[in-house]
Amino acid sequence: MTVRVVIVDDQGMVRTGFGVLLNAQPDIEVVGEAVNGEEGLRRVAELRPDVVLMDVRMPVMDGLEATRRLLDGTGGGGGEDDRPKVLMLTTFDLDDYVYEALRAGASGFLLKDASAAELADAVRIVAAGDALLSPSITRRLIAEFSRLGGPRAPSRKRLEELTERETEVLGLVARGLSNGEIAAELVVAEQTVKTHFGRVLMKLGLRDRPQAIVYAYEVGLVRPGD
Repeated sequence: MTVRVVIVDDQGMVRTGFGVLLNAQPDIEVVGEAVNGEEGLRRVAELRPDVVLMDVRMPVMDGLEATRRLLDGTGGGGGEDDRPKVLMLTTFDLDDYVYEALRAGASGFLLKDASAAELADAVRIVAAGDALLSPSITRRLIAEFSRLGGPRAPSRKRLEELTERETEVLGLVARGLSNGEIAAELVVAEQTVKTHFGRVLMKLGLRDRPQAIVYAYEVGLVRPGD
């Protein structure tokens, strides 16, 4: 299967450079480009890519607003099952927009100075439905929740649908542990962790790992410093 990609960035050199690197991969094809979020939404609706590389800062419509519209269905991104994954492009690892981008539904972040291998791997990871959250990004997210202070979503009712083990897995995911690290912590197979986490997403109506991390902090399941 070829992963179809649209690049949304106002810098022509970035679009060209990433396009060349990705098109050199046998399993990735850049099918379109856009210079801002507004044009990006039109291109996504027209081309139906699997992954969108989305710059955070752009004129007309920035990447955060475009991502929100794309993933909540108001931007013509298709039905929930066929909306693309969004990989945010940023110049700095500690971008001020990390928290809002995850809330908007982004599947991860990629630095614009990423190598060809890092770029291709990132596209494959999010296309497969996984999140691309580096430890520094997770720390940034935790710091932001600490700054905001306390849960932002008062209702914990949906958590009652989870089993004790599923709640445990969600808490470990929110602390930034990988599936392998969670498996080691709980002394179970990694596939077992994946199964539990898949049930967590289904029961809570969450899309992916970033959304699960945001949810866990917002309802107070875990808190900064835990």
